[in-house]
Amino acid sequence: MKKKVIIWLGIFCLIGCLGGNAYSEEKVLKMSTTTSTESSGLLDLLLPEFAKDTGIKIKVIAKGTGAAIRDGEDGNVDVIFVHAKDREEKFVADGFGTKRYAVMHNDFVIIGPDADPAGIKGMSDAGQALQKIAAAKAIFVSRGDDSGTHTKEQELWIGSGAALAEQTQKIIVKGKEKEIRFQVPADAGAWYMSIGQGMGKTITFAEEKQGYTMTDRGTYIKYKYGKTPAVALEILCEGGDALANLYGIIPVNPAKHPHVQNDLAMQFVNWIISERGQKLIGDYRLEGKQLFFPDAL
Repeated sequence: MKKKVIIWLGIFCLIGCLGGNAYSEEKVLKMSTTTSTESSGLLDLLLPEFAKDTGIKIKVIAKGTGAAIRDGEDGNVDVIFVHAKDREEKFVADGFGTKRYAVMHNDFVIIGPDADPAGIKGMSDAGQALQKIAAAKAIFVSRGDDSGTHTKEQELWIGSGAALAEQTQKIIVKGKEKEIRFQVPADAGAWYMSIGQGMGKTITFAEEKQGYTMTDRGTYIKYKYGKTPAVALEILCEGGDALANLYGIIPVNPAKHPHVQNDLAMQFVNWIISERGQKLIGDYRLEGKQLFFPDAL
């Protein structure tokens, strides 16, 4: 009897060791990324394919680009996948990232109600479109969340020639309040609404208010054609170099944060810029519409 107990104990220990080894060998990469890569459905396509090819799972933390970059600066993730090129290049120049790799692009668009009270339909100059919205004091909903889209919106307001003023707003980051500063139209008053929310909620709020907002095209297509009920807002201003939306991926620098998993980060980088990763991005469609265009090949 004693012998049988010892044998069974040995079997249980062996099973425990095997299970422990399997668990410890599971590879999980932590990635902070913009909400548009998640909201558009692109990651739902890419990540299972990457896991199938490499055995590496990715834990996604989706937030505005500013917050995603701060995750990288703090060493909370292994890689960032965002869309604010100037800020990405500064992230690398400051030593927080090893290198920026171009992945894909789409564009930003200004959407609004069919009534179009500011009369911007058919325009391609986003700065002039914003100037007309300001002149009409038509409702404009801003993400106001320090994201890549919010950064681009501020660039466009500066280029519009409209008088601007600095605004301070508190947003929630990791459950804590954080104060951010940015430029808004000087006479914004009640027509300019900065809500501190992600792209999906901003589009929904703009529709409720029958106002304008700026969004990346991928998320707009998702909400216009891949959601029930569909968003009724229409694209009113599009095209032009100023509305280009470039996405880059950057491994967090192990020289700055030695604990990061640079080997896993580079496997994902090399995969997403490879012919296979780029083809998956280019082939991704929603209701027959292409959301992103590959840049790495």
